[in-house]
Amino acid sequence: MGDRLRGKTAIVTGAAMGIGKASALLFAQEGAALILADLDEAKGEQVAAEIRASGGRAAFVRTDVSTSEDVRNLVAQAVALEGKIDVLFNNAAINYYGKVTDTPEEAWDRVMSVNVRSVYLGCKYAIPVMQGNGGGSIINTASAAALVGLKNLAAYTASKGAVLQLTKNLALDYAASGIRVNALCPGVTATEMTLKVIAESPDPAAARRRFDTARPMGRMGEPAEIAQTA
Repeated sequence: MGDRLRGKTAIVTGAAMGIGKASALLFAQEGAALILADLDEAKGEQVAAEIRASGGRAAFVRTDVSTSEDVRNLVAQAVALEGKIDVLFNNAAINYYGKVTDTPEEAWDRVMSVNVRSVYLGCKYAIPVMQGNGGGSIINTASAAALVGLKNLAAYTASKGAVLQLTKNLALDYAASGIRVNALCPGVTATEMTLKVIAESPDPAAARRRFDTARPMGRMGEPAEIAQTA
């Protein structure tokens, strides 16, 4: 285990799989105490157990990150268990494939709620705790889609653009409180969500080749690589 995060407490949302899981495991290896949030209770508890089995500190809190009550409880649990919050990684997100004209209103609202409202809520309730600690670090998962847009992903692209701009606002508003706010904008990453899309395509092998060869490195990124950036 390393010590870059020794003595720090970190909340990671969407921690049951993908970038969130990889980041939680790495943060724990670097000495952080983890509060893991996700809707998938079974997988979230597995990640927490894996961290504890390796000698780290971790607790799982089932959380709907789009719901104010759940996010308030998540922050309260972190404070109750560890006494402070040093890092908030707003990573949870969902996707929806479709152009604007193909996207039902309920799907649009759900993507915006999970991908954008969650960042607002996490920051709203965690920042006062960080201010009481004298500072902290907030990381928001945006996307390359926030910079260049992606075809047939209207709701997702709009949501990630909002996350990127909200991050800029937060960085300005809370710099004086010693709180750093940054966004990650990864390209297509080989998360469970991406691999599920590939597996469900008519020709999974061809779909995987398309995903890989469209990347400058000739392959998709790996969750562990994004975790290193976080």
